[in-house]
Amino acid sequence: MIKEKIQQLSKDIFNDVVANRRHLHSHPELSFHEVETSVFVANKLEELGLEYHKMADTGLVALIKGDKPSNQVVALRADMDALPITEANDVPYKSQNPGVMHACGHDVHTSSLLGVAKILTDLKSEFGGTIKLIFQPAEEKLPGGASLMIKEGVLENPKPAAVIGQHVMPLIDAGKVGFRAGKYMASTDELYVTVRGKGGHGAQPQQNVDPVIITAHILTALQTIVSRSADPKSPSVLSFGKVIANGATNVIPNEVYLEGTFRTMDEKWRSEAHIKIKKMAEGIAESMGGSCEFNIMRGYPFLINEEKLTARTRGHAEDYLGKENVLDLDIWMAAEDFAYYSQVADSCFYRLGTRNESRGITSSVHTPTFDIEESALEQSVGLMAYLAVKQLGN
Repeated sequence: MIKEKIQQLSKDIFNDVVANRRHLHSHPELSFHEVETSVFVANKLEELGLEYHKMADTGLVALIKGDKPSNQVVALRADMDALPITEANDVPYKSQNPGVMHACGHDVHTSSLLGVAKILTDLKSEFGGTIKLIFQPAEEKLPGGASLMIKEGVLENPKPAAVIGQHVMPLIDAGKVGFRAGKYMASTDELYVTVRGKGGHGAQPQQNVDPVIITAHILTALQTIVSRSADPKSPSVLSFGKVIANGATNVIPNEVYLEGTFRTMDEKWRSEAHIKIKKMAEGIAESMGGSCEFNIMRGYPFLINEEKLTARTRGHAEDYLGKENVLDLDIWMAAEDFAYYSQVADSCFYRLGTRNESRGITSSVHTPTFDIEESALEQSVGLMAYLAVKQLGN
């Protein structure tokens, strides 16, 4: 059976997948600068005899066609970029690029998809249909590599019936995976705000228009957009993580600068909220004698896992890993540019467990101590290869 063959091949290539992951982890590159990463992936595809073409500058797309007759097509996606984080792990494969780190597991995703490519190339005689391999740049930075690749036609010629992606999750033990059908991850928008007043001596507030006080009122009032205007059944988050009022104990500044994020899972409400947020902030500032410049950078849409595809995919995962190793996921208010695929094609985005408490591998993504339990790479490549051939109807 093809499942047993995939499982055996996953064991056979495990050391190669680990080596590829460690190479990528040691040589991380930031979004839109994945030059050497792209070359590495291209060389590996060439070793497998696979043709590829470039998209979105550093992105790569390759096709694997099964020998049996079938017109079915499925796409598998891996992202390649790293984060501007200085790695704190003391490991042999520690980042060699100062200030850059694979702290979100994209090295895992890329090395896993290369492993999948090896398995499916070896098994071409066992299945029919076409697997499209998408090695995508710039998941971590707007406008997102997914949006660029879609604009350049990554989902055409041939057009996949489904797009499948996976992402590491350190909250789940290695050997397990998680699924959620329907809405899963939030949209994300970046907020850049400047509140202006008239600065001066802190002991003479009557002569000033205090932008710090105006900002305080704005920050407090904006939370009512979420608590009183949003539908309680649809999650919304409004957070400000950066506030700069560059005055002193007795100096009121001329302006205050803020940065924040707005996230939700409803595109209609998202657009309405943008108007409400901006109007409220500007109105408060004006009513208190100041002004407010409120800029919203629209980011990724929300991510939705197509119900029927996700149910099928979850069933295949239970068949491959055992039902006890397939978990239910809750909604996740983080964002992912895989959402762009999910907005235009039937998609399934699932989570790969990478946690190992006994070895202290528990750190969250986007932290300097993030790492994975590498035994998860065997399940990663095997499961994704199995999901692909099953989606093709084999």
